[in-house]
Amino acid sequence: MLQELLRDSQFSSMMRSHVKEVIEMLLKKGINFSILTNVSEIEFEPPLPKEISSNFKPITMFVLAGYTFESCIINDEELSFEAGFGPNNFASLVRIPILSVLQIIVEDTPLFINLSIDTRTREKKHSKGIKRSMEALLSNPENEKLLKK
Repeated sequence: MLQELLRDSQFSSMMRSHVKEVIEMLLKKGINFSILTNVSEIEFEPPLPKEISSNFKPITMFVLAGYTFESCIINDEELSFEAGFGPNNFASLVRIPILSVLQIIVEDTPLFINLSIDTRTREKKHSKGIKRSMEALLSNPENEKLLKK
């Protein structure tokens, strides 16, 4: 029963709204905060070097303070911010789907916990994988023969 609720699209939609509203309030009030998120669902532009990304744990905390806080942008689907990583402060734009924010923390205290399970993320990744597989297949002219039959 609980698993069904956590995967429910209406519940996910409600949690997405709450995550967004809490972050918007913190940004508006100028309150620094941290987020816990699932690293596998995050995009980095440009991608982080392996020596940096390999040090991330599956669930990673990002502290949003200073320039990182000031660069925050949130919309209905994602939170994005600029951050520096590693000893050389490698700059990257971090893009996090709203439902991938698992916790919002202020002064070492969890302010918000997101219990929903975003089933859309898996569906997107699956369809992206199929698209990439098809592109790889079509990039070889020899494979065109297979599709014409």
